[in-house]
Amino acid sequence: MNDFHGFDPQSARRGSLAGVLGLGRSGLSVAKLLAKKGFKVLGSDSRSRADLKKSLKGLPKAMKWEWNGHSDRLLKCAFVVKSPGLKPDLDILRRLAEKKIPVFSELEIALAYSKAKTVVAITGTNGKSTTTALTHDIFKAGLPRGRKTILGGNIGMPISSVAPASKLKDVLIVECSSYQLEDSRHFEPRAAAILNVTADHLDHHGSMDAYLAAKERIFREQGPGDACVFNADDPIVYKLSRACPSTRLYFGAKAPHVHSWEEGGRLHFRLPGWKKTAVLAPPKLPGRHNLENAMAAGLLAFSRGLQPASVQNAFKAFKGVEHRIEPCGTTRGVACFNDSKATNVDSTLVALKAFEPRGRRLLLILGGLHKGASYAPLKPWLEKTVKGVFTIGSAARRIEGDLSGAAHVFPCGDLATAVTTALQIAEKGDVLLLSPACASFDQFADFGDRGRRFKALVKAAGGTM
Repeated sequence: MNDFHGFDPQSARRGSLAGVLGLGRSGLSVAKLLAKKGFKVLGSDSRSRADLKKSLKGLPKAMKWEWNGHSDRLLKCAFVVKSPGLKPDLDILRRLAEKKIPVFSELEIALAYSKAKTVVAITGTNGKSTTTALTHDIFKAGLPRGRKTILGGNIGMPISSVAPASKLKDVLIVECSSYQLEDSRHFEPRAAAILNVTADHLDHHGSMDAYLAAKERIFREQGPGDACVFNADDPIVYKLSRACPSTRLYFGAKAPHVHSWEEGGRLHFRLPGWKKTAVLAPPKLPGRHNLENAMAAGLLAFSRGLQPASVQNAFKAFKGVEHRIEPCGTTRGVACFNDSKATNVDSTLVALKAFEPRGRRLLLILGGLHKGASYAPLKPWLEKTVKGVFTIGSAARRIEGDLSGAAHVFPCGDLATAVTTALQIAEKGDVLLLSPACASFDQFADFGDRGRRFKALVKAAGGTM
């Protein structure tokens, strides 16, 4: 097992009581792992018993659970695991700190029970899932027989569900959200990347400084022999990089300190000590942001010794990820794209820029649960590219106010109405884009649920691939 100076599975007493705060997917996953490792487990959630009952079916007998809040029973635990997404100012966390009861992240527990010595971690406000998936494909193509790549984290599969099955020479590819990193004080990936940083999740973190501190944890415990990849064109990321104790690798516009750049439609890579530059064709995905994602993935692979041929093969085969500017059919000459993963304004801006050459041919579905940021930064791009905005969800009025005068706004309320209305207005050659700039939780289980619903509506309207 890993030499972990946080949670130590060798010294943790089997049979002692472990607490799990939050019983979402990652909370349930780590609870099952701890029960399997011989702990008694107390799961605690703020939701009602009725809301939890379905998801808690089939839990191990060694696990007990409580609902409607977090009781003092947690103060009897040997340690507690905090699920990502729970706010750091919870009263129970203060009480646990007063009792000096250790609190770990799901990520830390999962890696403590992993035998894999190589962890590759990716974070950023936008582009995490695409870069993580591409990095996984590169390692899968480039590792010798007998070594596996294991994908997990914020990309979908909880890391505690997959990491414990890893072997010594396997490579764990982990997408890390700011929520996961915030709670991970003992996390040392061999290779890491920070793609970009803009204001997001400030309702959770409380301030931009706290958000940056969470992102910074991806490299804080690194040391000699490790590497971290940074976006040299992002001033916030570049400033963060100065505190990195490991080898720093940069991508961005061509400059003396950059190790990857785009030139002539090709991606160039030249790491410290290389005598020649590797020149590769990028994945066939729209937008400048996808070139940056590919540069980051390539640098991560090269930092661990993979060869250019493996990186090129993965670039050639990569088709993108679900819910990120995902083509999902054409109906009556209107191309439809699912960008449900755009849960903030900056992510929607990325999508609008990707479609900029088309001119004013976009019909844009915006809305959902407001996350605190203004939608006004979208206005210049709406004026360039968007024929109409179709609003859904609880943020609709705020969006209409912020975007006044930039485009015609059609209040639709729900996704089905937005799709129907947009397709009635659309002309052949137009593009219908779901890129909400909002969280999904007011009307959907998550962004994946929202994206799948959009694709089903497109299909029902006669959409064909």
